[in-house]
Amino acid sequence: MASMSPPIHDLRQHDETATHFYLDVRCLICRFLGFIFGTETFGNHQQQQFPRKPENMERQSSFSRDLGHAAAETYLITRLTFTLLRYLGVGYRWYTRLVALACYALLLMPGFLQVAYCYFFSSQVRRSIVYGDQPRNRLDLYLPTNTDGPKPVVVFVTGGAWIIGYKAWGSLLGLQLAERDIIVACVDYRNFPQGTISDMVKDVSQGVSFVCNLIDRFGGDPNRIYLMGQSAGAHISACVLLEQAIKESRGESTTWSVSQIKAYFGLSGGYNLFNLVDHFHNRGLYRSIFLSIMEGEGSFEQFSPEVRIKDPRNREAASLLPPIKLFHGTSDYSIPSDASINLVESLKGVGAEAEVILYEGKSHTDLFLQDPLRGGKDDLFDHVVSVIHAGDEEALAKDASAPPRKRLVPEILLRLARHISPF
Repeated sequence: MASMSPPIHDLRQHDETATHFYLDVRCLICRFLGFIFGTETFGNHQQQQFPRKPENMERQSSFSRDLGHAAAETYLITRLTFTLLRYLGVGYRWYTRLVALACYALLLMPGFLQVAYCYFFSSQVRRSIVYGDQPRNRLDLYLPTNTDGPKPVVVFVTGGAWIIGYKAWGSLLGLQLAERDIIVACVDYRNFPQGTISDMVKDVSQGVSFVCNLIDRFGGDPNRIYLMGQSAGAHISACVLLEQAIKESRGESTTWSVSQIKAYFGLSGGYNLFNLVDHFHNRGLYRSIFLSIMEGEGSFEQFSPEVRIKDPRNREAASLLPPIKLFHGTSDYSIPSDASINLVESLKGVGAEAEVILYEGKSHTDLFLQDPLRGGKDDLFDHVVSVIHAGDEEALAKDASAPPRKRLVPEILLRLARHISPF
Protein backbone atom coordinates (compact mmCIF):
# COMPACT_ATOMS: atom_id res chain seq x y z
CA MET A 1 0.00 0.00 0.00
CA ALA A 2 3.00 2.30 0.22
CA SER A 3 2.68 2.91 -3.49
CA MET A 4 -0.64 4.63 -2.88
CA SER A 5 1.23 7.53 -1.23
CA PRO A 6 3.06 9.60 -3.87
CA PRO A 7 6.35 11.12 -2.69
CA ILE A 8 5.92 14.64 -1.34
CA HIS A 9 9.32 16.21 -0.86
CA ASP A 10 8.32 19.74 0.04
CA LEU A 11 5.02 20.95 1.52
CA ARG A 12 5.52 24.36 -0.04
CA GLN A 13 5.43 22.81 -3.52
CA HIS A 14 1.97 21.30 -3.06
CA ASP A 15 -0.53 22.59 -5.56
CA GLU A 16 -3.32 24.86 -4.39
CA THR A 17 -5.93 22.10 -4.26
CA ALA A 18 -4.54 20.46 -1.13
CA THR A 19 -3.99 23.84 0.49
CA HIS A 20 -7.59 24.88 -0.12
CA PHE A 21 -8.88 21.56 1.23
CA TYR A 22 -6.88 22.01 4.41
CA LEU A 23 -7.88 25.63 4.89
CA ASP A 24 -11.53 24.70 4.41
CA VAL A 25 -11.22 22.04 7.11
CA ARG A 26 -9.39 24.35 9.49
CA CYS A 27 -11.85 27.22 9.02
CA LEU A 28 -14.84 24.95 9.49
CA ILE A 29 -13.38 23.56 12.71
CA CYS A 30 -12.73 27.08 13.97
CA ARG A 31 -16.29 28.11 13.05
CA PHE A 32 -17.73 25.02 14.68
CA LEU A 33 -15.86 25.41 17.96
CA GLY A 34 -16.25 29.16 17.98
CA PHE A 35 -20.01 28.98 17.32
CA ILE A 36 -20.57 26.75 20.31
CA PHE A 37 -17.97 27.86 22.81
CA GLY A 38 -16.36 31.12 21.74
CA THR A 39 -12.65 31.90 22.17
CA GLU A 40 -10.56 33.51 24.86
CA THR A 41 -7.37 35.40 24.07
CA PHE A 42 -4.70 37.30 25.86
CA GLY A 43 -2.29 40.08 25.00
CA ASN A 44 -2.99 42.54 22.20
CA HIS A 45 -5.99 40.54 21.01
CA GLN A 46 -9.40 41.31 22.41
CA GLN A 47 -11.19 38.70 24.44
CA GLN A 48 -14.11 37.34 22.47
CA GLN A 49 -17.13 35.40 23.65
CA PHE A 50 -20.38 34.80 21.82
CA PRO A 51 -23.13 36.48 23.83
CA ARG A 52 -25.41 34.22 25.78
CA LYS A 53 -29.12 34.29 25.09
CA PRO A 54 -31.34 35.93 27.71
CA GLU A 55 -32.78 33.57 30.26
CA ASN A 56 -36.36 34.19 29.17
CA MET A 57 -35.86 33.08 25.56
CA GLU A 58 -37.07 29.71 24.36
CA ARG A 59 -34.14 27.36 24.93
CA GLN A 60 -35.59 24.28 23.31
CA SER A 61 -35.81 25.74 19.81
CA SER A 62 -32.39 27.35 20.23
CA PHE A 63 -30.86 24.03 21.29
CA SER A 64 -32.42 22.20 18.34
CA ARG A 65 -31.14 24.82 15.94
CA ASP A 66 -27.62 24.69 17.41
CA LEU A 67 -27.62 20.89 17.36
CA GLY A 68 -28.66 20.84 13.70
CA HIS A 69 -26.00 23.39 12.85
CA ALA A 70 -23.32 21.40 14.70
CA ALA A 71 -24.36 18.18 12.96
CA ALA A 72 -24.18 19.83 9.53
CA GLU A 73 -20.77 21.32 10.25
CA THR A 74 -19.46 18.01 11.62
CA TYR A 75 -20.60 16.16 8.50
CA LEU A 76 -18.92 18.70 6.24
CA ILE A 77 -15.68 18.66 8.26
CA THR A 78 -15.58 14.87 8.15
CA ARG A 79 -16.19 14.75 4.40
CA LEU A 80 -13.49 17.32 3.66
CA THR A 81 -11.05 15.58 5.97
CA PHE A 82 -11.45 12.29 4.11
CA THR A 83 -11.08 14.16 0.82
CA LEU A 84 -7.81 15.65 2.05
CA LEU A 85 -6.55 12.24 3.17
CA ARG A 86 -7.44 10.76 -0.21
CA TYR A 87 -5.66 13.60 -2.00
CA LEU A 88 -2.51 12.96 0.03
CA GLY A 89 -2.62 9.34 -1.08
CA VAL A 90 -3.28 7.78 2.31
CA GLY A 91 -4.19 4.11 2.02
CA TYR A 92 -6.41 1.62 3.73
CA ARG A 93 -4.37 1.44 6.93
CA TRP A 94 -5.22 5.03 7.77
CA TYR A 95 -8.92 4.44 7.11
CA THR A 96 -8.97 1.37 9.36
CA ARG A 97 -7.11 3.31 12.04
CA LEU A 98 -9.61 6.13 11.80
CA VAL A 99 -12.41 3.66 12.42
CA ALA A 100 -10.48 2.16 15.33
CA LEU A 101 -9.87 5.65 16.70
CA ALA A 102 -13.58 6.42 16.55
CA CYS A 103 -14.44 3.22 18.43
CA TYR A 104 -11.67 3.88 20.93
CA ALA A 105 -12.99 7.38 21.62
CA LEU A 106 -16.54 6.09 21.93
CA LEU A 107 -15.55 3.58 24.61
CA LEU A 108 -13.77 6.28 26.60
CA MET A 109 -16.54 8.81 26.05
CA PRO A 110 -17.85 8.70 29.66
CA GLY A 111 -14.53 10.08 30.81
CA PHE A 112 -14.06 12.43 27.88
CA LEU A 113 -17.43 14.08 28.51
CA GLN A 114 -16.60 14.78 32.15
CA VAL A 115 -13.23 16.24 31.20
CA ALA A 116 -14.77 18.27 28.35
CA TYR A 117 -17.33 19.76 30.72
CA CYS A 118 -14.57 20.98 33.03
CA TYR A 119 -12.51 22.18 30.08
CA PHE A 120 -15.27 24.40 28.72
CA PHE A 121 -16.99 25.51 31.90
CA SER A 122 -14.48 25.43 34.77
CA SER A 123 -13.25 28.82 35.98
CA GLN A 124 -9.83 27.20 36.47
CA VAL A 125 -9.29 26.86 32.71
CA ARG A 126 -8.21 29.79 30.58
CA ARG A 127 -8.63 28.67 26.97
CA SER A 128 -6.87 29.77 23.79
CA ILE A 129 -4.47 32.37 25.12
CA VAL A 130 -2.55 33.83 22.18
CA TYR A 131 1.23 33.44 22.30
CA GLY A 132 2.19 34.14 18.66
CA ASP A 133 1.07 35.28 15.23
CA GLN A 134 0.15 31.91 13.68
CA PRO A 135 -3.46 30.61 13.85
CA ARG A 136 -2.41 27.67 16.03
CA ASN A 137 -0.30 29.79 18.38
CA ARG A 138 -2.63 29.31 21.33
CA LEU A 139 -2.27 27.72 24.74
CA ASP A 140 -4.62 26.68 27.53
CA LEU A 141 -3.89 27.41 31.18
CA TYR A 142 -5.08 25.21 34.05
CA LEU A 143 -4.95 27.20 37.29
CA PRO A 144 -5.15 25.85 40.86
CA THR A 145 -7.94 27.08 43.08
CA ASN A 146 -5.36 27.89 45.76
CA THR A 147 -3.80 31.23 44.82
CA ASP A 148 -1.45 31.57 47.79
CA GLY A 149 2.05 32.27 46.51
CA PRO A 150 3.60 31.57 43.07
CA LYS A 151 3.00 28.06 41.75
CA PRO A 152 5.24 25.67 39.82
CA VAL A 153 4.39 25.42 36.13
CA VAL A 154 4.32 22.54 33.65
CA VAL A 155 4.48 23.38 29.95
CA PHE A 156 2.84 20.41 28.24
CA VAL A 157 3.11 19.55 24.53
CA THR A 158 0.52 17.05 23.28
CA GLY A 159 1.09 14.21 20.85
CA GLY A 160 -0.89 13.23 17.77
CA ALA A 161 1.56 11.80 15.21
CA TRP A 162 2.51 15.36 14.18
CA ILE A 163 -0.87 15.44 12.37
CA ILE A 164 -3.76 15.49 14.84
CA GLY A 165 -2.24 17.16 17.89
CA TYR A 166 -4.42 19.65 19.77
CA LYS A 167 -3.94 21.47 23.06
CA ALA A 168 -7.19 20.14 24.55
CA TRP A 169 -5.72 16.61 24.49
CA GLY A 170 -3.89 17.66 27.66
CA SER A 171 -7.07 18.54 29.56
CA LEU A 172 -7.07 15.52 31.85
CA LEU A 173 -3.44 16.01 32.84
CA GLY A 174 -3.95 19.75 33.26
CA LEU A 175 -6.97 19.40 35.52
CA GLN A 176 -5.36 16.71 37.66
CA LEU A 177 -2.09 18.60 38.13
CA ALA A 178 -4.02 21.79 38.95
CA GLU A 179 -5.61 19.87 41.84
CA ARG A 180 -2.06 19.54 43.23
CA ASP A 181 -1.42 23.30 43.06
CA ILE A 182 0.54 23.10 39.79
CA ILE A 183 -0.20 25.42 36.86
CA VAL A 184 -0.28 23.68 33.48
CA ALA A 185 0.14 25.39 30.11
CA CYS A 186 -0.92 23.15 27.19
CA VAL A 187 0.72 24.54 24.07
CA ASP A 188 -0.87 24.17 20.64
CA TYR A 189 1.24 24.13 17.47
CA ARG A 190 0.87 23.80 13.72
CA ASN A 191 0.24 20.23 12.56
CA PHE A 192 1.04 18.73 9.16
CA PRO A 193 0.13 19.72 6.48
CA GLN A 194 -0.33 23.23 7.89
CA GLY A 195 3.30 23.09 8.97
CA THR A 196 6.32 20.80 9.06
CA ILE A 197 8.67 19.89 11.89
CA SER A 198 10.62 23.16 11.88
CA ASP A 199 7.32 25.06 12.19
CA MET A 200 6.26 22.84 15.09
CA VAL A 201 9.55 23.36 16.92
CA LYS A 202 9.34 27.12 16.33
CA ASP A 203 5.76 27.27 17.63
CA VAL A 204 6.48 25.30 20.79
CA SER A 205 9.59 27.35 21.49
CA GLN A 206 7.45 30.50 21.23
CA GLY A 207 4.94 28.98 23.61
CA VAL A 208 7.66 28.15 26.12
CA SER A 209 9.00 31.69 25.78
CA PHE A 210 5.54 33.10 26.51
CA VAL A 211 5.26 31.02 29.67
CA CYS A 212 8.79 31.84 30.86
CA ASN A 213 8.23 35.57 30.43
CA LEU A 214 4.58 36.07 31.38
CA ILE A 215 3.44 33.20 33.62
CA ASP A 216 3.90 35.37 36.72
CA ARG A 217 0.81 37.30 35.58
CA PHE A 218 -1.20 34.14 36.20
CA GLY A 219 0.37 33.27 39.55
CA GLY A 220 3.14 31.08 38.18
CA ASP A 221 6.74 30.97 39.33
CA PRO A 222 9.04 31.76 36.36
CA ASN A 223 11.89 30.04 38.21
CA ARG A 224 10.03 26.72 38.57
CA ILE A 225 9.02 25.71 35.07
CA TYR A 226 8.96 22.10 33.86
CA LEU A 227 8.73 20.99 30.25
CA MET A 228 6.74 17.85 29.39
CA GLY A 229 5.75 16.19 26.13
CA GLN A 230 3.87 13.06 25.12
CA SER A 231 4.51 10.95 21.99
CA ALA A 232 5.07 13.33 19.06
CA GLY A 233 4.92 16.15 21.60
CA ALA A 234 7.80 14.54 23.51
CA HIS A 235 9.86 14.54 20.31
CA ILE A 236 9.03 18.17 19.48
CA SER A 237 9.67 19.45 23.00
CA ALA A 238 12.97 17.54 23.20
CA CYS A 239 14.02 19.21 19.94
CA VAL A 240 13.03 22.59 21.39
CA LEU A 241 15.01 22.04 24.59
CA LEU A 242 18.16 20.85 22.82
CA GLU A 243 17.97 23.59 20.17
CA GLN A 244 17.67 26.21 22.90
CA ALA A 245 20.67 24.78 24.77
CA ILE A 246 22.73 24.80 21.56
CA LYS A 247 21.82 28.44 20.87
CA GLU A 248 22.78 29.47 24.38
CA SER A 249 26.06 27.56 24.22
CA ARG A 250 26.93 29.49 21.06
CA GLY A 251 26.04 32.84 22.60
CA GLU A 252 23.04 33.46 20.34
CA SER A 253 20.28 35.83 21.43
CA THR A 254 17.24 34.05 22.94
CA THR A 255 13.93 35.05 24.50
CA TRP A 256 13.99 32.41 27.24
CA SER A 257 16.63 30.41 29.04
CA VAL A 258 17.17 26.68 29.50
CA SER A 259 18.04 27.50 33.11
CA GLN A 260 14.36 28.32 33.70
CA ILE A 261 13.44 24.68 32.94
CA LYS A 262 13.95 22.69 36.12
CA ALA A 263 13.34 19.28 34.53
CA TYR A 264 12.14 17.70 31.30
CA PHE A 265 9.58 14.86 31.30
CA GLY A 266 9.28 12.82 28.11
CA LEU A 267 6.36 10.40 27.88
CA SER A 268 6.35 7.66 25.23
CA GLY A 269 8.43 9.71 22.83
CA GLY A 270 10.63 8.96 19.83
CA TYR A 271 13.96 10.74 19.58
CA ASN A 272 15.78 9.21 16.62
CA LEU A 273 14.08 9.67 13.23
CA PHE A 274 16.51 7.31 11.50
CA ASN A 275 15.18 4.44 13.65
CA LEU A 276 11.54 5.43 13.35
CA VAL A 277 10.92 5.99 9.63
CA ASP A 278 10.62 2.28 8.73
CA HIS A 279 8.76 1.47 11.92
CA PHE A 280 6.14 4.12 11.24
CA HIS A 281 5.88 3.10 7.58
CA ASN A 282 4.96 -0.44 8.63
CA ARG A 283 2.33 0.93 11.00
CA GLY A 284 0.65 3.12 8.38
CA LEU A 285 2.43 6.46 8.67
CA TYR A 286 3.91 6.01 5.22
CA ARG A 287 7.45 6.97 4.40
CA SER A 288 6.49 9.69 1.90
CA ILE A 289 4.25 11.44 4.43
CA PHE A 290 6.78 11.04 7.24
CA LEU A 291 9.52 12.52 5.05
CA SER A 292 7.23 15.44 4.23
CA ILE A 293 6.53 16.06 7.92
CA MET A 294 10.24 15.89 8.78
CA GLU A 295 11.37 17.89 5.73
CA GLY A 296 13.25 15.01 4.14
CA GLU A 297 16.02 12.68 5.27
CA GLY A 298 18.47 15.57 5.18
CA SER A 299 16.77 16.99 8.29
CA PHE A 300 16.76 13.76 10.28
CA GLU A 301 19.93 14.58 12.19
CA GLN A 302 18.77 18.07 13.12
CA PHE A 303 15.47 16.76 14.49
CA SER A 304 16.84 13.62 16.17
CA PRO A 305 17.89 14.62 19.72
CA GLU A 306 19.54 11.23 20.27
CA VAL A 307 21.82 11.79 17.27
CA ARG A 308 22.37 15.51 17.70
CA ILE A 309 23.47 15.30 21.32
CA LYS A 310 26.39 13.05 20.29
CA ASP A 311 27.86 15.73 18.03
CA PRO A 312 31.10 16.93 19.67
CA ARG A 313 30.17 20.48 18.71
CA ASN A 314 27.19 20.25 21.06
CA ARG A 315 29.09 19.02 24.11
CA GLU A 316 28.81 22.37 25.87
CA ALA A 317 25.05 22.45 25.19
CA ALA A 318 24.68 19.11 27.00
CA SER A 319 26.00 20.69 30.19
CA LEU A 320 23.18 23.26 30.08
CA LEU A 321 20.36 20.72 29.93
CA PRO A 322 18.13 20.23 32.99
CA PRO A 323 17.55 16.78 34.51
CA ILE A 324 15.75 14.62 31.96
CA LYS A 325 13.29 11.90 32.92
CA LEU A 326 11.75 9.66 30.29
CA PHE A 327 8.76 7.38 30.84
CA HIS A 328 7.80 4.52 28.55
CA GLY A 329 5.66 1.38 28.53
CA THR A 330 7.36 -1.87 27.55
CA SER A 331 4.33 -2.88 25.44
CA ASP A 332 4.31 0.35 23.46
CA TYR A 333 4.07 -0.68 19.80
CA SER A 334 3.57 2.83 18.43
CA ILE A 335 7.00 3.96 19.61
CA PRO A 336 9.10 1.16 21.16
CA SER A 337 10.57 1.79 24.60
CA ASP A 338 14.07 1.45 23.11
CA ALA A 339 13.58 5.03 21.89
CA SER A 340 13.70 6.34 25.47
CA ILE A 341 16.40 3.91 26.57
CA ASN A 342 18.71 4.94 23.74
CA LEU A 343 18.24 8.66 24.33
CA VAL A 344 19.09 8.30 28.01
CA GLU A 345 22.23 6.36 27.14
CA SER A 346 23.25 9.08 24.68
CA LEU A 347 22.63 11.81 27.25
CA LYS A 348 24.60 10.03 29.94
CA GLY A 349 27.40 9.52 27.43
CA VAL A 350 27.89 13.29 27.20
CA GLY A 351 27.54 13.92 30.91
CA ALA A 352 23.90 15.01 31.06
CA GLU A 353 21.63 13.95 33.92
CA ALA A 354 19.06 11.52 32.54
CA GLU A 355 16.87 8.64 33.70
CA VAL A 356 14.44 6.27 32.02
CA ILE A 357 11.53 4.69 33.91
CA LEU A 358 9.87 1.72 32.22
CA TYR A 359 6.37 0.47 33.00
CA GLU A 360 5.98 -3.23 32.41
CA GLY A 361 3.15 -4.18 30.05
CA LYS A 362 1.96 -0.61 29.48
CA SER A 363 0.94 0.48 25.98
CA HIS A 364 1.34 3.81 24.19
CA THR A 365 -1.94 5.15 25.59
CA ASP A 366 -2.05 3.42 29.00
CA LEU A 367 0.24 5.92 30.69
CA PHE A 368 -1.44 9.02 29.30
CA LEU A 369 -5.12 8.06 29.02
CA GLN A 370 -6.32 4.74 30.39
CA ASP A 371 -4.46 4.92 33.72
CA PRO A 372 -5.54 8.52 34.53
CA LEU A 373 -9.13 7.69 33.51
CA ARG A 374 -8.98 4.65 35.79
CA GLY A 375 -8.42 6.86 38.82
CA GLY A 376 -6.86 5.78 42.08
CA LYS A 377 -3.09 5.59 42.41
CA ASP A 378 -0.97 6.34 39.35
CA ASP A 379 2.78 5.78 39.67
CA LEU A 380 3.72 8.05 36.77
CA PHE A 381 1.56 10.93 38.00
CA ASP A 382 2.88 10.56 41.54
CA HIS A 383 6.46 10.50 40.29
CA VAL A 384 6.04 13.69 38.26
CA VAL A 385 4.35 15.49 41.16
CA SER A 386 7.06 14.37 43.60
CA VAL A 387 9.76 15.82 41.34
CA ILE A 388 7.92 19.12 40.98
CA HIS A 389 7.25 19.41 44.71
CA ALA A 390 10.69 18.21 45.80
CA GLY A 391 11.96 20.46 48.61
CA ASP A 392 8.50 21.85 49.37
CA GLU A 393 7.54 20.07 52.58
CA GLU A 394 4.08 21.63 52.75
CA ALA A 395 3.23 20.57 49.20
CA LEU A 396 4.57 17.06 49.77
CA ALA A 397 2.44 16.74 52.90
CA LYS A 398 -0.65 17.78 50.93
CA ASP A 399 0.22 15.24 48.23
CA ALA A 400 0.51 12.48 50.83
CA SER A 401 -2.95 13.25 52.22
CA ALA A 402 -4.64 13.88 48.85
CA PRO A 403 -7.69 11.66 48.20
CA PRO A 404 -7.46 9.03 45.45
CA ARG A 405 -8.30 10.34 42.03
CA LYS A 406 -11.81 9.71 40.83
CA ARG A 407 -12.49 6.89 38.36
CA LEU A 408 -13.95 8.35 35.16
CA VAL A 409 -14.50 5.24 33.01
CA PRO A 410 -15.66 1.72 34.01
CA GLU A 411 -12.92 -0.90 33.90
CA ILE A 412 -14.58 -3.02 31.21
CA LEU A 413 -14.64 -0.06 28.81
CA LEU A 414 -10.99 0.71 29.55
CA ARG A 415 -9.98 -2.86 28.74
CA LEU A 416 -11.97 -2.88 25.50
CA ALA A 417 -10.48 0.48 24.50
CA ARG A 418 -6.97 -0.81 25.11
CA HIS A 419 -7.70 -3.80 22.91
CA ILE A 420 -8.86 -1.78 19.90
CA SER A 421 -6.60 1.25 20.33
CA PRO A 422 -5.04 2.25 16.98
CA PHE A 423 -1.96 3.57 18.76
